Amino acid sequence: MGKILEKIRSPQDLRQLSRQELETLCEEMREVIIRTVSDNGGHLASNLGVVELTVALCLTFSPPKDSIVWDVGHQSYPYKLLTGRYSGFSTLRREGGLSGFPNREESPCDSFTSGHSSASISSALGLSEACRLQEDDSRVVAVIGDGALTGGLAFEGLNNAGQFRRNLIVILNDNTMSISKNVGSLARYLTYMRTKPGYIKAKSSVEDALGRVPLVGKPIARLMRRAKSNIKKLLYNSTIFSDLGFAYYGPFDGHNIKELSETLEAAKLLKKPVLIHVRTYKGKGYQYAEQSPTLYHGISGFNVDTGDPGEKAQTFSDVFGQTLCRLAEKDEKICAITAAMAEGTGLAGFRQQFKGRFYDVGIAEEHAVTFAGGLAAGGMLPVFAVYSTFLQRCYDQLIHDVALQKVKVLLAIDRAGIVGEDGMTHQGLFDVAFLRTVPGVTLYSPAYFGELREQTAYLAEKGRGLCAIRYPRGRELYKPVYFHSGTESYFVYGSHSAEICIVTYGRLFSFAAEAADKLGARGIGVKLLKLNRVIPIAADAVSEVLDCPQVFFFEEGIRQGGVGEYFATLLLEGGFAGRYVLRAIDQPFIKHAPMFRALEQLGLSTGGICRTVLEHYKEEGAEFAEKEA
Repeated sequence: MGKILEKIRSPQDLRQLSRQELETLCEEMREVIIRTVSDNGGHLASNLGVVELTVALCLTFSPPKDSIVWDVGHQSYPYKLLTGRYSGFSTLRREGGLSGFPNREESPCDSFTSGHSSASISSALGLSEACRLQEDDSRVVAVIGDGALTGGLAFEGLNNAGQFRRNLIVILNDNTMSISKNVGSLARYLTYMRTKPGYIKAKSSVEDALGRVPLVGKPIARLMRRAKSNIKKLLYNSTIFSDLGFAYYGPFDGHNIKELSETLEAAKLLKKPVLIHVRTYKGKGYQYAEQSPTLYHGISGFNVDTGDPGEKAQTFSDVFGQTLCRLAEKDEKICAITAAMAEGTGLAGFRQQFKGRFYDVGIAEEHAVTFAGGLAAGGMLPVFAVYSTFLQRCYDQLIHDVALQKVKVLLAIDRAGIVGEDGMTHQGLFDVAFLRTVPGVTLYSPAYFGELREQTAYLAEKGRGLCAIRYPRGRELYKPVYFHSGTESYFVYGSHSAEICIVTYGRLFSFAAEAADKLGARGIGVKLLKLNRVIPIAADAVSEVLDCPQVFFFEEGIRQGGVGEYFATLLLEGGFAGRYVLRAIDQPFIKHAPMFRALEQLGLSTGGICRTVLEHYKEEGAEFAEKEA
């Protein structure tokens, strides 16, 4: 296993291999990726699809001197294997191990940390200009998928990059749709000829020579370019990239190393931006991923021999999707919107049941919010299901295109809080803080499935303006026997006369309830204030704790601008004279680790909550250290 791969320490080592050895290397890389993802979880189909492309890139360019920017970055596993990280690849997505995405802190070959979509062209252009300004001849390449190209930021980058007369290579990895289908064998032959280095050098020489001919040289050159452009428009369906100032080549077989390498070498000779269109197949080399690329896009683990991912426990995403379908059966105005995440957000069932009211807008979260604002202004009830981390992109649209319009839109914020192994680019820690600044927002944060059902229905039926409900990734956790579900703005559990009050919301209520049980067993009376409605905070909820000597607020979100800070303000304004302790997340770029482990390190687990309370009781809290799976 990995006899060739284990000898690769850097991309330069590839140049010593024969073509047959490169093919064998690709097979070894696929075997390692399949085995590792089956154990650790991660993105499989997309990585299997770019193995040959990655080899060709590393043959042609020299990272870290040359920069290769991977859009989103979930397809960077082969690149990690070829840039000195094979020995640690078994630690992928494990605590203290390799990240599942490019990370500047992990390797100098990762020129830009990524995790969100459509940003590669803009960041690559910035890197390219930085090289020019410093008289550095390093090359810059952006690799972007056809899905990421649906994001507006990608076109902003293309539009800007096309104005620069400098080599910047953008590789369009097309594994789904035909963006620029060539017509006939002549077009394919001309594409092949145009990427030959000899053709490019000759073309440049002719243009330079014509430019030196007095009077008639430049007009003839312009006439030739105009004629060439018109012929290309007859031969190619799409000229958008050429119109934006790029030299367009393709499509090419994304699994042909020789053809890709020759094309990339030719592209390096051009003194203008180049877009190379390659076609790849998601899941290539693993039968089950080839047959079901969506299932194996992101997966928690599976049996390599059978492809079986095992039984999947019910998740908050599942419950939300089921709830929305039930609501849509009764209310024909309900529409569902996703930004290319129908399966991830639980909307696959809605898509099947209500095709006419389902909208997948592509990876275009900003557009999704404004589109929702338009639907709402037209009398519909749009529901936009989106991961917390991707909602960050929509701040302006939430203010200008929803709140300002005074229309009703419901946000279903999935993956709120710590997400675990996807790491710092995907943690859902900012949404509450920035939503607090949007006028007129109503935000609920359920801890359990039943609450999610009830509160979603309540917001859909009775909410006004911009409404939102946020919930964590995965399954529901410990539920105390005294818990009761509802849509009230808050609940209080325990003795109202207790000297200690723990305040929290969302998933952390499970840990706070366990901590209260443990503290109660020590004879320490605790009451729990569970905020159901996080924005706005009910005045009565503040009044509940004004006379409490010690109030502890635990929040699975950023401290600055979060609910905990605001709750403290409300207490002070109400004349609170006790001790207030806030535990939230001060450093929000949390690295990948299992959710339980990350919360333990942040002091937000059951043990962490107990220790915080006991510290102020002058007792030792170490014995309450959490033992969580």
